[in-house]
Amino acid sequence: MKNKKKVLLNAAIFLLVFVLTVYGVFHGEDMGELEEAIRQSSFVWLLPGVFCVIFFIWGESIIIWDMMQSYGIHLKKRICFLFSSVGFFFSCVTPSASGGQPMQIYFMKKEKIPIPVSTVILMIVTITYKLVLVVIGLAIVLFARGFLETYLEGIRFVFYLGLLLNIFCVSFMLLLVFHPFMARKGLIFGISVLEKLHILKHKEGRLEKMNQSMELYGETAAFLRENPMLIIRIVLITFVQRIALFTVTYFVYRSFSLAGKSWVTITTLQAVISVSVDMLPLPGGMGISESLFLTIFTPVFGELLLPGMVLSRGLGYYSELLISALFTLITVLVFQCREHQREKIKTE
Repeated sequence: MKNKKKVLLNAAIFLLVFVLTVYGVFHGEDMGELEEAIRQSSFVWLLPGVFCVIFFIWGESIIIWDMMQSYGIHLKKRICFLFSSVGFFFSCVTPSASGGQPMQIYFMKKEKIPIPVSTVILMIVTITYKLVLVVIGLAIVLFARGFLETYLEGIRFVFYLGLLLNIFCVSFMLLLVFHPFMARKGLIFGISVLEKLHILKHKEGRLEKMNQSMELYGETAAFLRENPMLIIRIVLITFVQRIALFTVTYFVYRSFSLAGKSWVTITTLQAVISVSVDMLPLPGGMGISESLFLTIFTPVFGELLLPGMVLSRGLGYYSELLISALFTLITVLVFQCREHQREKIKTE
């Protein structure tokens, strides 16, 4: 019952944010002109954008497959692609992308993968995913001061806030992994303070669960130390994944026969949006992503700003949502068929 309520709540939040975003973006706009502008875009340039999204999903599946191999678990790559699709779909529709990994663990368990193994693998995926974003964000701050002044005037606070939140998140996860004892003491202190302030209710089993989590972080640290080359490979794949998704906006730009702005500029601007919204508690960063696009991409798209935003978000987020939703449905059907076959064998 709790899970059903949570699903309904997430669905309601997603729909509410979606409706408010659509209203905020399109209110007062000439929909006829918008439709005409989108029709004039070149499908030849948009198609590679779709492939970038598919590559983005596929990249995580290769990472999962690679790490499973290191554990001696031999899975077919197409099954790993299904796991990846499930993760992206539920991340797209839940606040702060909180629903992706629990659902991946659920389906991995059906594949007889031990929960501690799947949890360690997905934890490493999360750490590298956010670490790459932090590196990109810091590179922009350190080496692109002119870029910041030219394009990010007025929204620099949002960018810096998003970057700081990501740095804090990555730092905290690495602390948990490599210094679990220190992290445990800090968490115990934090919990005791929250309980004294009556923000948290005292629960007897809370510390025991935390100790179990600490063991899991220790296993993650051991995996990282024992597989340095694999981790380097994962970071590189994740970096290419991220860049591929950011490149979608460049293909949208070219689809309108626009020129003058380089791939580096457009990709970096899209990276700025991702850094800014990644840690915000909104499904897929809806609302804020569109607002930031309409602010920082004005010098790039000019009069085609709104059509550019619609196609960029349509490909970069909504096509990812639809593609991953399709393969999530396939995942459900595949595992239901397997369970049905097992039940049939038992009864024979």
